Amino acid sequence: MATTTDDPDSNDPVPGMTDTPFDSALSERYLVYALSTITARSLPDLRDGLKPVHRRLLWAMRAMRLDPSQGYKKSARVVGDVIGKFHPHGDVAVYDAMVRLAQDFSLRYPLVDGQGNFGNIDGDNAAAYRYTEARLTRVAVDLMQGLDEGTVDFKPTYNGEDEEPEIMPGLFPNLLANGASGIAVGMATNIPPHNAAEVIDAALVLIENPRAELSELLEHVKGPDFPTGGIVVDSPETIAHAYETGRGGFRVRARFSTGKLETGSWEDSGIEKQPGGTWQLVISEIPYGVAKGKLIEQIAQLIADKKLPILEDVRDESAEDLRIVVEPKSRNVDPDILKESLYRLTDLENRFALNLNVLDATRTPKVMGLHQLLTEWLQHQIVVLVRRAQHRIAKIDDRLELVAGYIIAFLNLDRIIEIIRTEDEPKPLMIAEFILTDRQAEAILNMRLRSLRRLEEMELKREQADLTAEREELVKLVESPARQKTRLRKDLEKLRAVYGLDTLLGARRTTISEAAPARDIPLDAMIEKEPVTVILSKRGWIRAQRGHVAADQWAEFKFKEGDELLFAAHAQTTDKLLIAASDGRFFTVGADKLPGGRGFGEPLRLMVDIDPEARIVAMIPATADGRLLLASSSGHGFVAQMAEVVAETRKGRNVVNLKPKAALAVVHQIAASDDSVAVIGDNRKLAVFPLTEVPVMVRGQGVMLQRYREGSLSDAISFVLAEGLSWKMGGETGRTRNNVDVSMWRVARSAAGRNPPDGFPRNNRFG
Repeated sequence: MATTTDDPDSNDPVPGMTDTPFDSALSERYLVYALSTITARSLPDLRDGLKPVHRRLLWAMRAMRLDPSQGYKKSARVVGDVIGKFHPHGDVAVYDAMVRLAQDFSLRYPLVDGQGNFGNIDGDNAAAYRYTEARLTRVAVDLMQGLDEGTVDFKPTYNGEDEEPEIMPGLFPNLLANGASGIAVGMATNIPPHNAAEVIDAALVLIENPRAELSELLEHVKGPDFPTGGIVVDSPETIAHAYETGRGGFRVRARFSTGKLETGSWEDSGIEKQPGGTWQLVISEIPYGVAKGKLIEQIAQLIADKKLPILEDVRDESAEDLRIVVEPKSRNVDPDILKESLYRLTDLENRFALNLNVLDATRTPKVMGLHQLLTEWLQHQIVVLVRRAQHRIAKIDDRLELVAGYIIAFLNLDRIIEIIRTEDEPKPLMIAEFILTDRQAEAILNMRLRSLRRLEEMELKREQADLTAEREELVKLVESPARQKTRLRKDLEKLRAVYGLDTLLGARRTTISEAAPARDIPLDAMIEKEPVTVILSKRGWIRAQRGHVAADQWAEFKFKEGDELLFAAHAQTTDKLLIAASDGRFFTVGADKLPGGRGFGEPLRLMVDIDPEARIVAMIPATADGRLLLASSSGHGFVAQMAEVVAETRKGRNVVNLKPKAALAVVHQIAASDDSVAVIGDNRKLAVFPLTEVPVMVRGQGVMLQRYREGSLSDAISFVLAEGLSWKMGGETGRTRNNVDVSMWRVARSAAGRNPPDGFPRNNRFG
């Protein structure tokens, strides 16, 4: 319990000290701070969409008569007035708020017309306030329309020397049109800009039918309309859910366009043709809130880190219009893959979170859906409309009182003049004789002689009739909700004509077009596809020569002294090469990673960790559905899927388990039509059996293909039994012999086999 000591003779060291528990004192003070932050700093008011600092900036500029028709004044003067009279905070914070109100890439409808450097979309800061000048825009004037007509309450400034409006009464829907963002204590707000004409159209729907469904409102409010353009790619269901709950988000993508927006045309996709058949992508709009300079740095970093191999260069060619040029590695790159990769890896696709957390008319923070927000905004506009009418009625009553007095004076002009000339105190006598009010008598006494004309009397009677008729209409307006709705609808329609979709300022900038989320593009898809001939020498040097060199020209390949060709294969740069070693391990090398064919290449052992004692048995380009016949020198073997033996690391993958002193001897690519296997040992015995008898395995030793008393397996192939068995003849002719009937060599798997046909090569190999 708190206790206070005011006795100066007490033993307390500080008279008037309050003894309060620390937790309660802290919670009370923190609550006061939190409420102040929420209601007087961070959250916008739904009625005018402004925070206090923005409202005070506009009020100060209005007081300085910085109308659109007037000249500019130094920003320093505006900032000085704001912090000196209305907003006792730092000048930097106030100037930053003012700068944002002037940036056409931050606000959809800028409220300040800035002259000088107010920052740019690159992310550069504005110049100091002593260098820049400003005035109000037409939008700001519309937002403050009615301040002098009794439409809103005024409150004293922080020092009590002046007054400021509690809210701006204008009809412009600033909250949704310009959006807002802020972080308070325990809550935040984030509202994207919208198209003012669409918001007004939705408001008109609610005026006609206050119970209209959200779907009816979304026929007009398509989605956000960012000042920087771009494309919102969310589905209609996602957008509807966000506006229904007041929470959600929008995926915003950059626009690829060369400026020629003919639907379905080459230019519409942002692809710009270049001489020689090449092309480049042009970015004309970027997501809201993304600095252009930062975005270009992101793309350049992808190139430097080699995270996007299909990207060659990025250039900023912006002048008055934004233009970022993205250059692919070559003309063979798929533009869609390049776009998808940029969307995923950079801020070319960004998410703008929606949090419709605002202060309502009672200054209470609430998260509202679109329907509730527009409904309460319309209620506020009805209040403004009625207060304006009541204020005008009061002005008319004041004027009618004076006009009635003037008419009495004209009707009794001679007597009035006589009283003024003869009486020392004419006012009491005039009031008593003509039943005048004090204001009427004072006004008559203050009349000028030139007003005593017959024409003036006629003007007064005409004015009295006009004011009386106007007052009657205003009274009907105040007393009739139906008339209020009709008047509000007419005012909104008049405002919509100014900000219509067919005007320069009101035309929609952001496109709403559903698109799938950015795909995770495999690295293989980013490699430029080109034909190459991969060359591997006996000493293990590997290189890739452009194009598919015919096999009869392989003998012309150059090697280091003492070296020669071991394997050569036709491949594409997108292929993975399977390298099989005699110790049963498989290694994988990307064809795009190989050195060019002009030199001797590089040692393969620098790319993969092949055992120094192992020799290379095979080099085969991997295919997605390819199969391999694997056989060891001990006569064991199995079938393996290529996709299962691809290695992800330098150390490779152990595929074939070998018996002691055995080695991997055969790696043969199985054709899709092959149905049989032929095996020959160095004992010159040939065995043929069905391919189905060989199991498919991921890893292991396999089954016995051919049995030997002495010696080991020499070679094995797969073939089509009906087409017979073929082998290359010895000598320099290079002829191929085919033996169609192999029935005498057909045996059970693991049998010893029989002697091969006459003419079979003495090296016991099929090719």
